Amino acid sequence: MINGHYVPESLRRGIVRRVGLIMLAAVVIACSGSTDADDAATTGIAPAAVAATATASTASTPVPTDSATATPVVATPLGVGCSDRIAFRSAPVDLSATEVIVPLGLMSGSHVTPVDHIYFQNNSNRTLDIDVFTPAAGTVTRIERMSQTQADSGAEPIDDFRLVIEHGCLLSSIFIHVASLAPALAAVAPPLGQYTSVDVRVQAGDLIGSYRGNVDYNVVDLDVNLPGLLIPASYEREPWKIHAAPPFAYFTDEIQAQMNAKSLRAEAPFDGRFDYDIDGRLVGNWFQQGTNGYGGSDPQRYWAGHLAIAYDHLDPSHVVISIGTFDGASLQLAVRGNTPDPADVTVESGLVSYELVEYEYFVPGGQRWDRGSYAAGIEARNYDSTPRGVVLLQLIEDRLLKVETFPGKTSTKVPGFTAAALIYER
Repeated sequence: MINGHYVPESLRRGIVRRVGLIMLAAVVIACSGSTDADDAATTGIAPAAVAATATASTASTPVPTDSATATPVVATPLGVGCSDRIAFRSAPVDLSATEVIVPLGLMSGSHVTPVDHIYFQNNSNRTLDIDVFTPAAGTVTRIERMSQTQADSGAEPIDDFRLVIEHGCLLSSIFIHVASLAPALAAVAPPLGQYTSVDVRVQAGDLIGSYRGNVDYNVVDLDVNLPGLLIPASYEREPWKIHAAPPFAYFTDEIQAQMNAKSLRAEAPFDGRFDYDIDGRLVGNWFQQGTNGYGGSDPQRYWAGHLAIAYDHLDPSHVVISIGTFDGASLQLAVRGNTPDPADVTVESGLVSYELVEYEYFVPGGQRWDRGSYAAGIEARNYDSTPRGVVLLQLIEDRLLKVETFPGKTSTKVPGFTAAALIYER
């Protein structure tokens, strides 16, 4: 048990083998970016993305209580019974009814660090009728019926489902915000706010439910360790995150082509990325020292000490500063002038002052994107004339960062750090 989250044996000990609740037998806070009421938050129509939660377990399997080691989780090579890697031969949703795919890496609201899942969306759809399918043969091992969201604006009620499907002992599919379930799954679903272990066999293309405006999806591959999440132990709250591979490559060429065509990302890889850490460079995720990494020190606002200095999920040429606490709330802002590139900033660079500004998305031809419909070649543009504040950053060691924010100030009004500066780590 880590922060109240059940972590399977395979992850805690780095053993790749099938377990009853592989990856994600957890009460998840922050695994998703939107509800059906707030679907559009993932593309910016709503003010901020939010984090879904579920409460008490109905599972009868005892939950282990020993903590994970601080040793980075490394998946072992394919082992006994793990030669059953399979191609995903069904799209996860009805792509003909899905208007857009939001790629990995969204930073929005309480999703301060780039998110590890993609979003299938049709924000103009008003009925609960877009089918969700299992992409490959496997077993549904977990159902959570989520009851509330969590963001700086406070908790709001929801009622939708999160499903884990195991495809052998290495691969899992995770769906979040499935609004209704197919009969076989609805029959074993838990009450509102609870979760349960199940054993429901499914085949590629089987209907598992439906969504209205948004459903989240990711692939977890225990044979993958993302290099851009530099310190795996920092993600013990969500231990699957370091194995959350870009999903498109797991599908057949035909399905990949269909999903590429619906992605909002301006360039390849069209399923995006969310791991940007480079050792000794400013770019990537940082966590305020002493706040338990991604897990945070306050479960109700775990993102407070998060900081991401990364690239926009739609326009990867655009630098985004995503801060867990900026003038009391989480916020995503751009860098005036879009420079210096954080991947070029090292210890030798010394103090870096970023003036923070709002930004907006535009489509070719110069029109503002409506943040919902499909568009190719989306470009992020800054409003450089109206700064929102300043952030000072200095790498004092390769994995230690000094940070201070100055809301409402311009760079000419901020000569340097004060006693309020904080230290962040990977």
